[in-house]
Amino acid sequence: METHEINNLFTVNNLWILIATALVFIMHLGFATLEAGLTRSKNTVNILFKNSIIPAIGLLIYAIVGFNLMYPGIKFAGGVFGFSGFGIGTDNAGLSPLYNGKYTYWTDFLFQGMFAATAATIVSGAVAERIKLSSYLVFSVIFLAVAYPVVGMWKWGGGFLDTLGFYDFAGSTIVHSVGGWGALTGVIYLGARKGKYAKGKIHPIPGHNISLAVIGVFLLWFGWFGFNGGSVLSANPTKVSLVFVTTSLAASAGGVGAMIISWGFLKKPDLTMVLNGILIGLVAITAGADLFDPNEAMIIGFIAGVTVVYSVIFFDKIKLDDPVGALSVHLIGGIFGTLAVGILGEKAGWHQFKIQLIGVFSVAAFILPFTALLWGVLKKTIGIRVSEEEEYYGLDVGEHGMESYPDFEKVS
Repeated sequence: METHEINNLFTVNNLWILIATALVFIMHLGFATLEAGLTRSKNTVNILFKNSIIPAIGLLIYAIVGFNLMYPGIKFAGGVFGFSGFGIGTDNAGLSPLYNGKYTYWTDFLFQGMFAATAATIVSGAVAERIKLSSYLVFSVIFLAVAYPVVGMWKWGGGFLDTLGFYDFAGSTIVHSVGGWGALTGVIYLGARKGKYAKGKIHPIPGHNISLAVIGVFLLWFGWFGFNGGSVLSANPTKVSLVFVTTSLAASAGGVGAMIISWGFLKKPDLTMVLNGILIGLVAITAGADLFDPNEAMIIGFIAGVTVVYSVIFFDKIKLDDPVGALSVHLIGGIFGTLAVGILGEKAGWHQFKIQLIGVFSVAAFILPFTALLWGVLKKTIGIRVSEEEEYYGLDVGEHGMESYPDFEKVS
């Protein structure tokens, strides 16, 4: 290949990953509007504050320590840990042989940095409407500085799971279930919102703006084209096109599956279930979006959509209060999608399934105790839950001293 052709390919690859980075960035707006819409109006400022500051904190933490924990080069303890120093930097052109002429060091950092904050954002929705802002921010800093990049290194940084043959194309486990496990321990430590489970019954607490929630889901679906499409790590036309197709078909099938089951089980077509069906379809396909054919993508999405309905109901029955369904979408969807790599697609087989299972359990074995200890220390020191009065009047006033809709007429 001639030099100018190589340079043109490098430019196209690098440009596509930068575009994908921008698409992943817009997902944070999707998370913000989804969470705000599915929670009560009195907590909207708090939700939007968290979703505004976490991408900023996440990118800074990833630059200071996370990137070099996740991609350390030299690894220790059998590929469980590695670190190549604080901060980021290379030559001004950002060129490095590590990237095989496909994209620059700077592009790689920014693309991976956009993924990092997503894990903490998943936690935000599950613990919404009753967590102290200060405690959530401290949790997020430590979570993003240590937990996420260490697990990310296990696969994407050439760690022991990568050596084992574990496959996670764009993060069903590395991003979504990591956030899901952290959310699970947070929900357990926090307890349910006041009035959610009273007198032995489940009392639904509807969100205040379903329109915002729908906007959020479509922004997330849009951003997922970068999340999965960018994970091809080149502008390869065949692979990027296939990933776009499998991603969209899984999301579509997830929404349809959730619609059918919720309509039959709940006797009404539940829009929030459909929204979470679309999202779990996206999460589930993420582990193997480049391995599945379109028919397999639809099967995976549909099963995930069916699963999310029963999962939401199950978590409610065991009194784990998750206002936005993050546990069902990201934890259950992440586990299912990861295991699906060993069931369908190019790598299907008992051997691969066992490897995928080892990956799921390895991540759980690290993240569960890590986050449980972190939540426990926070609870014993600065506390993690707002007062009953703050919860009653809303975190907007209690934590921020402002209202999201100050000119609206109060309705008792």
